[in-house]
Amino acid sequence: MIYFEKFPTAPDCLEAEKSKELEKEQGLRKTGGKYDCGCVLEQLQKDSKNKCYICESKSPTTIHIEHFKPHLQGKKIDLKFDWNNLFFSCGHCNTTKSNKFDDILNCTDLNDDVENALSYEFKPFPHEDVVIKALNNSAKTENTRDLLLAVFNGTTKLKQIEANNLRDELLKEIRKYQEHLCDYYEAHDQEHQNDLLFKIKSHLHSASAFTAFKRQIIKDNSKLWAEFGSYIQTN
Repeated sequence: MIYFEKFPTAPDCLEAEKSKELEKEQGLRKTGGKYDCGCVLEQLQKDSKNKCYICESKSPTTIHIEHFKPHLQGKKIDLKFDWNNLFFSCGHCNTTKSNKFDDILNCTDLNDDVENALSYEFKPFPHEDVVIKALNNSAKTENTRDLLLAVFNGTTKLKQIEANNLRDELLKEIRKYQEHLCDYYEAHDQEHQNDLLFKIKSHLHSASAFTAFKRQIIKDNSKLWAEFGSYIQTN
């Protein structure tokens, strides 16, 4: 999970859809509004760079609009149509989070400092689990860690199968990234090294799949940090 900047104002269609929902509650119409209207989907996809905001898988094939705070209790209509409560998610993460994790780090809030609150470890070999550690003892950080562990390692049998598939995607991505890093230091000419540097920078960019894992590799190695750390700071 990494920081991304959310567009500051809600798409116009969201308020119109909320009005429909209110009218349904008042008995003025049969059908309510949709919080996943077209403009909302498009803006959230753009903001999150077409990645699930929780697991960071790229171009998910099952797309959900996830409610950061559950909208089933209290002021459900306000939460259901609150632009700041809507996030671009894959189906696996949305159903894993459900209403069980309602106090987690907000990756669109700089104050939550999501990129420095957790550490990520995944050994690039088959059948390895993901290790996530909280770097502070705040409840939000620990809840986020628990959510990510559930997402990447699974809970129920079904979720374990989905998590295995997700880790397979992560493994492929990390192996490509690892290959570029190794080849960078073995390059025999500047042109080849520059080409590899471009690929490494692309992997470290916020639009890349599983960016948090890739950036962690750089953070954990002083020599790699000296070489590539600035590309993390400027994204």
